[in-house]
Amino acid sequence: MTDATRAAHEHCRVLQEALAGLCTRDLDRVVSWGHHLAAVLPFGGRLLAAGNGGSAAQAQHLTAELVGRYRDERPAYSAIALHAETSTVTAIGNDYGFEELFARQVAAHGRPGDVLVLMSTSGRSPNLIGAAEQGRSAGLRVWAMTGPRPNPLAARSDETLAVEAPSSAAVQETHLVALHILCEAFDAAAGHTHRARPPAAVGTGRARRRALRAGRPLGSGGVS
Repeated sequence: MTDATRAAHEHCRVLQEALAGLCTRDLDRVVSWGHHLAAVLPFGGRLLAAGNGGSAAQAQHLTAELVGRYRDERPAYSAIALHAETSTVTAIGNDYGFEELFARQVAAHGRPGDVLVLMSTSGRSPNLIGAAEQGRSAGLRVWAMTGPRPNPLAARSDETLAVEAPSSAAVQETHLVALHILCEAFDAAAGHTHRARPPAAVGTGRARRRALRAGRPLGSGGVS
């Protein structure tokens, strides 16, 4: 067996252990996150997400699944990847510093009851910690996906999925599985599983406001 093959086997072993931990310790939490989103997004709420590097790609993966679709046809929901706003990111970084990159966007876009998802393998990124603090002070629900505890981001979030793995790669790979489980739980709770086509969307203006006042999901048959 070559060194490269041994390294590959070790990578798979570490990942299997991380996934086992997700299944035994955190599965209910991730499913509950999907159910919570189903009570927020169809009623005009919004999800904001952010990360750095590989975690930025995964946060953007989550928002794409919600604005587009995860598997079955359904309405589009509001989800924004804060790091993908390139002009805003460079302006804030230039004028206020990298640590303010996400906090200022949370202040601009976040509303009470919205959800903020922050992804970090270390849980120590200052710009994400600042976003968590801003989100909680603004009344958002803050969820973190991190590597092992203890870490500052977990301490400043309402809830945390902390993956117990020694490598950043295994942490990120486990985060991706958790994101897909979250999307499955969201679709099921929002009543979109196995729909052939999306229901007619409720328009803007008066129809939208009437739907919100009546407590109906925008453009769907109801939250189960």
